Amino acid sequence: MNAVVHPRVPPRRGAARATTWWGKAWTRAVEESAYADRDLLLARTLSRSGRIGGITTDEGGFVAAVEDDHGLWTVSGTVPVLDEPSRTAFVETVAAEAGRVAALLAGELPHDLVEHAEEAGVELLPYGGELGSACTCDAWVDPCVHALAVLYQLTGVVEADPFVLLQLRGLPRDVLLARLHERVGEPHDEGSFEGSFEGNEVGERDDLETGLDAAMRAARVLALVDEPDKPVEHLF
Repeated sequence: MNAVVHPRVPPRRGAARATTWWGKAWTRAVEESAYADRDLLLARTLSRSGRIGGITTDEGGFVAAVEDDHGLWTVSGTVPVLDEPSRTAFVETVAAEAGRVAALLAGELPHDLVEHAEEAGVELLPYGGELGSACTCDAWVDPCVHALAVLYQLTGVVEADPFVLLQLRGLPRDVLLARLHERVGEPHDEGSFEGSFEGNEVGERDDLETGLDAAMRAARVLALVDEPDKPVEHLF
């Protein structure tokens, strides 16, 4: 597994609004999943109160501690992971244009990437009915206010790093980059990566390979910073 703990969000005034198109799509899914508008209002207030602990995301789910005036609760949630044919199709879609991996690494989720993935049968952004949740509180609604608050706060996490969305869908950053590396390394033939480009195929292929190599090096540097006593082989 590739669990990631995201920093706790401090208290803030006013409701945080999604600013990216994929953040707005995530928020729409959250609001579709709610039982009542009042639950959404209470969840938005709780999400900006600073009383939600750091959210841990992993392949297919997330977990966080939430505190309110009645106690401390544990929220867990699920997002359906892509099956293997869908993961393969998404990797192919990313590899089809060199600029797509660069955009992901820069914190962007290209709209045309998601559109082309959908054309290949891959639904990347979830809808309300796909967002599952459970909470240790005694609320009878699902999702409860605590779960909705965590889902609202996840909006900012997904906006800041689209790889979190891919992780939730079962294709975390390191796995995607590794599979793209494998794709770039395939021999040239009629159905290969090079054959999917028009124009300057070799140049675009080299751009993608360079970007992937830089991403892998950056990951190794971060690993060294996080665990300075642990040897990191082939850092440069």
